Amino acid sequence: MQRVLIDTDPGVDDAFAILLAMRSPELKVEAIITVCGNTPVAQATQNLLTILGVLDLDEFPAIAQGAAEPLVKQLVTAAHVHGEDGLGNTSQLRCADGNLLYAPADIEMSPLSGVDLILEMAARYPDELIIVTLGPLTNIAKAIRKDAAKMRRLQKIVVMGGAFEEYGNVTTTAEFNIFVDPHAADEVFHFGVPIHIAPLDATHQVVLTGERLHAEVDKHDNKISSFLKDSTQACMEFYRQHVGFWGFHIHDALPIGILTHPEHFESVDAYVQVETAGVLTDGMTVADLRRERRHPNPNAQVCIKVAAEAFLDHFFKRLH
Repeated sequence: MQRVLIDTDPGVDDAFAILLAMRSPELKVEAIITVCGNTPVAQATQNLLTILGVLDLDEFPAIAQGAAEPLVKQLVTAAHVHGEDGLGNTSQLRCADGNLLYAPADIEMSPLSGVDLILEMAARYPDELIIVTLGPLTNIAKAIRKDAAKMRRLQKIVVMGGAFEEYGNVTTTAEFNIFVDPHAADEVFHFGVPIHIAPLDATHQVVLTGERLHAEVDKHDNKISSFLKDSTQACMEFYRQHVGFWGFHIHDALPIGILTHPEHFESVDAYVQVETAGVLTDGMTVADLRRERRHPNPNAQVCIKVAAEAFLDHFFKRLH
């Protein structure tokens, strides 16, 4: 079993990833930290509690709130994609009695800050802890700055972020998580612990259509199925208008799949750099992914290929 700490900015696709992680017997989710990104961090924390409330759990991971702003840049959010609350506007849904349809889990937050909880977990599970980042890398960079020795004992960091041979999804050249805090990403990628990256090059291969989602969730009458349907409506409408299909990419679920079912993924070693000074290329991830041009000192494994249908089949099997 793999010990995992999830760093997240929920986010509809973050919700899919968190639900998948919590339903994966291969993983023990020890802690979940929130970070600003898709939404401001206070809303991200509220969304995390809502997501965990969808699950019928006897015990929860440790929860802490992390960074409220990127290291250098002003915060950019993504309400236009994920809904005003960042979770498909599920916070507006009510039962017939007026209570919230998706009530937040009743969890006591850790007294530690997000950064300190990361360091506490890294110290508790040296050489064992895997950090999975589903949002900007601000918390991870801050933890490295605060106690590099503890962070060097991580087993690895699995990152959803970046775009190499694909266009970006926030600018022509940049993927959202890296664009929001490129300085943090640059520090993390060059820190020296093993990095595995699931970029848009991989996540765009997994197309979850509205038809497929509804066909799967309509088979089941339970809270998770209802939440998957309700939380994705705003996202899928955005995709219909701006991307060209009714559905969406479940980007953040891929790092979870990389850990639980690595046979579905193909990666190459690469030396990844992040543009932090460009006017047109801010947040761009730069690497040569050609196998014959391998860098002598790679700093990451970059996922380039996904068995998309096998991964989606696995995703829905786990969530029902």
